[in-house]
Order: sequence, then C-alpha cells, then structure tokens
Amino acid sequence: MTMASVRQMSAHTPGARGDEGTPSHPAASSTAAGDAVQISIVVPLHDEAENVEALAAQVEAALVPTGRRFELLCVDDGSRDATAALLARLAQDRPWLRPLYLIRNYGQSAALQAGFDAARGDVIVTLDGDLQNDPADVPRLLDMLDADPDIDVISGWRKDRQDRVLSRRLPSAIANRIISRVTGVRLHDHGCALKAYRAGIVHDLRLYGELHRFIPALAFDVGARIVEVPVVHHPRARGRSKYGLDRTVRVVLDLMWIKFLMRFLHRPLQAFGGIGFALFAIGGAVLTYLTVHKLVHEDDIGDRPLLLLGVLLVLMGGQLIATGVLGELLTRIYHEPQGRPQYRLRPPPASRRAQSADVPEEGM
Repeated sequence: MTMASVRQMSAHTPGARGDEGTPSHPAASSTAAGDAVQISIVVPLHDEAENVEALAAQVEAALVPTGRRFELLCVDDGSRDATAALLARLAQDRPWLRPLYLIRNYGQSAALQAGFDAARGDVIVTLDGDLQNDPADVPRLLDMLDADPDIDVISGWRKDRQDRVLSRRLPSAIANRIISRVTGVRLHDHGCALKAYRAGIVHDLRLYGELHRFIPALAFDVGARIVEVPVVHHPRARGRSKYGLDRTVRVVLDLMWIKFLMRFLHRPLQAFGGIGFALFAIGGAVLTYLTVHKLVHEDDIGDRPLLLLGVLLVLMGGQLIATGVLGELLTRIYHEPQGRPQYRLRPPPASRRAQSADVPEEGM
C-alpha cells in the first residue's frame, strides 16, 4: 500500500467574504441546466435554523466568483427546528442548493455519508453548519488541488481557534496528539470540518458510528496524500454547540477500531492469533507444570487455583485463534464476491501532470 505523506503548508490570506446579497453568475444557472458539477460542498446540519440562510449566502459569495460549477448539499440530520423548512424555501431560487432530509437524527457520520453518496463533483468539500468555518477559504483549497495533482486531501487547521480553552481547545489538543500518534497521520487538527477531497478518495470510504473524526486516517489508509493548511475560525455567533466532553469516550473507542482497521483489516489472524497463541502457550506451560507435579510427585492438583487458570488460558487462546481464522474467511468474503480490490492504483506522475496542465487543442 502506498503510504500517504502529510505536509504542512503556510497560510495565505483568504479572500474577503462578500456580505452583499446573492450575486447572479452563469455558474449558478449552469448547474441547473445539467452541466457537470465540479465542486460539491457537503454540510451536515442539526438544529441550525439560525445559520442556514447566512451559510447559503456565504457559500454563494465565495464560490460564484470562481466560475466553477458547484452544488451545496445541506444534509438535515433530523432537525427539530425550522432547518428543513428553511432549506426547502432557499432551494426554490437557488439551483445549486440541494437539500437532503434524513428521516431522523443519525449523527454526523451518517449525514456526511449521505452527502458523499449524493455528491456529483470531482472535488468534495466539507464544512460545519455553525459558520465557524469560513467558506471564503474554499477557493484557496481548490486552487491548491488544481496546482498539485499529487494532493488528494487538504485538511484545515484552526490555528487561531475561537473556542473555550478548558472545555474545547484543551481536550481537542490532547485528542489530536493521541490520534496522530496512534494512526500515524500527523495533523495539528483532526477535528476541523473544513476539508477538501478528491472524489475518488471519498467514494472509497464508508463512515459508520462516529468515524467522521477520522476521515483523514481512513483516507491515509487507502493511500491518500494529505496536506494541512491553516484556515480561518470564527466564534459561534448563533445557535448552540452539539458537542460536549462526553464525546471523549466515543473518540477513544473509535480510535481503537481505526487502529485495528488500519493495521489488521487484511490480516486478522495476526491480530487475534498472536494474542491467542501467547495465551495458549502460557496456559499449556501451567498445565504441563501441574501434570509433572501430579505424575512425579503425586500431588493433589484438583483444588489448586492454578489448574483453573491454566485451563482458562488454553480455552481463551484457542478461541482467539479460531476468531482470527474466521476473520481471515470474512476478509475474503468481504473482498471477493463484490470484486473489492485490496489496493488502489495511482496514475503515473507524468499522467497526473498532463491531466493538470491546460493544454490547448491542435489548430487553436
């Protein structure tokens, strides 16, 4: 597997965000006419009625001047306020706005997955719906992807983060260090929602549970090359944060799964079998020791706790080895019936440079 290289990039001053009305531009109407969408912006929303209209206006102000054909996929994750109604009203005169309505609150991972499944663009950008990410940063990320075809993922870094220190910034800093160490993806800010992906990378991923926090690690595992850039971060002006300290336990559990996924998905027997063999060997040694005492010294071992420990270790070791064998079978079942490869191919460097170059047609 090709390992991803994570590089740190210096920040450029992002363009000013327009606060005027909704500008008219051919890019907005061309999407409705059926032209190919270039950029898909995915935003999960849950009870963000106070921010929806400003979000749509800021995305339009940032993307329309670029001349790129874009769509804004706002995924309403079972909101109980007026978020869904506002999205429906805004979409009536904005052909680039595509609301998706989940039947109930599934969580951010499922909402992002719904947006990824519906996205039609060659590049997929994710934002939070609370307006703490600045859509004015998006064109800069798109220009970086255009300039370097070797970059697959650009991850935002809230370098000057506008959140409470004790309840948000300190736990986040600790979590970022742990995640970087465990996954091998060295980022300052794994939790920043502002990210840009090439569509081929995103479509290879499936998000379950709370795995939205580990999308860079999942992308890294399929060979993505990741760049981190500082981005603007605003304090929350309206609405209420949906996150609390209770997410720490979920992050730890998901991190354990990610570690297993990245290291042992294609070789589960080595994960379970190694531990199982060690337990089996220790239990076997204990039982051998007791057997020698019984046969040579004629000691009574029936009421000795060491006998129960030896039997328990042997049984546990055998079960773990059997689990590893079943995991190997499931791995083959996962890949072979649906033709899922165990690897991805990357175009040669010369081909990537040719694709990124603006080559005029002959005779022009």
